[in-house]
Amino acid sequence: MRKMTGALLALAALACVQTARAEGLDPTEQKIVAEIRAHAPQALALLEQSVLINSGTMNTRGVRDVGALFRKQFDELGFTTRWIDLPPEMRRAGHLVATRDGNRGKRLLLLGHLDTVFEPGSDVPMWQRDGDKVRGQGVSDMKGGDVIVIEALRALHRVGALDGTRIAVMFTGDEEEAGNPKSVSRGDMVALAKRSDVALSFEGSILDKNGQATATVGRRATATWELEVKARQGHSMAVFGANGYGAVYETARILDAFRQQVIEPGLTFNPGLILGGTEVAFDGATSRGTAFGKTNVIANTATVKADLRYLDYPQRDRAQARMRDIVAQNLPGTSATIAFHESYPPMAVTPGNLKVLDLYSRVSQDAGLGAIAPLPAEARGAGDIQFVAPLLDSLDGLGASGNGAHSPNEDLDVGSIERSAVRAALLIYRLTR
Repeated sequence: MRKMTGALLALAALACVQTARAEGLDPTEQKIVAEIRAHAPQALALLEQSVLINSGTMNTRGVRDVGALFRKQFDELGFTTRWIDLPPEMRRAGHLVATRDGNRGKRLLLLGHLDTVFEPGSDVPMWQRDGDKVRGQGVSDMKGGDVIVIEALRALHRVGALDGTRIAVMFTGDEEEAGNPKSVSRGDMVALAKRSDVALSFEGSILDKNGQATATVGRRATATWELEVKARQGHSMAVFGANGYGAVYETARILDAFRQQVIEPGLTFNPGLILGGTEVAFDGATSRGTAFGKTNVIANTATVKADLRYLDYPQRDRAQARMRDIVAQNLPGTSATIAFHESYPPMAVTPGNLKVLDLYSRVSQDAGLGAIAPLPAEARGAGDIQFVAPLLDSLDGLGASGNGAHSPNEDLDVGSIERSAVRAALLIYRLTR
């Protein structure tokens, strides 16, 4: 009797959930969801097809081949497509752009990228299915997100909801290592943003510690810095004395002072490479270097290559000022200089971004998929959306869920393709009404 009662209660609860879903979505939205769920196998097949093409950033042919595969999908959906070539000296494949002109609702810019961190010859498996998980090169970062864009738009197309919409899609070919100068490699993206109202980016969806889905309303800016230290060369017996402390001790002083004194929430700085000795050489193109020195000689030179990540420009300015002050407090017999170079601008947490998140969360709840929480800005690295976020309301993290991005264990939760496509399609539908 108790078992029967439990089963009845479970059925009643399921019926309530289904009713809630129906009540949260209008008839067209219910059709959109049904289309996505009915074509989930085809979405996974498209993902597999794209992943089996190596598209490491420097594999320009592979990036173009993935672009051609996705371009065909957009052509079938009635988009006008084009491939943007970058100057040959940039050694990047270029970008895929698909546009649809109309006169209804918000003008949307949807962002993805075609490249991965896995170059040809990588020993990471291309594609391995294991139940509800797929492991492979770029499955979650971010070919899964690209497929979600396509499947969301395909469902909208099937129910006639794309008619009259104003949507631009840009899949870049060098997100993992953007070509320089970025004013060129991201110039077309900025131009599209200036003609749009809302930007949505489909980098992977991250679950918080409670297992709740999140979206990204802010990302930290990235910059690089270089520390150059000089000192008097001499016999090691005179270190700490007439010949001073040498370049290596001065470098250690500076870096440890940074660690102890340049502290703010959301601010990080990472010295990724240090070379010191009496002869130092560094190749910026390959990020490799050599150093020569002897234990009985005081080092006369040291160099540090590092990054800096910050939430906003005031935080950047405070950090750089304090770092310069520390660098100037030289040990005897040494001198040092520091130089900063901007890379990705910050994606500030704005009221507009939070408003888009609120709509996205409402869509998810109406579809019975739960609320969406904001992800702390420091929980993500740099991304393409940062180039357009200063210009329009933006939201990121609408892609597939997985683990181990950029590692041999990168994987994807197969069910997240359907869930994220449902959320994305409904969000696009409501934004373009």
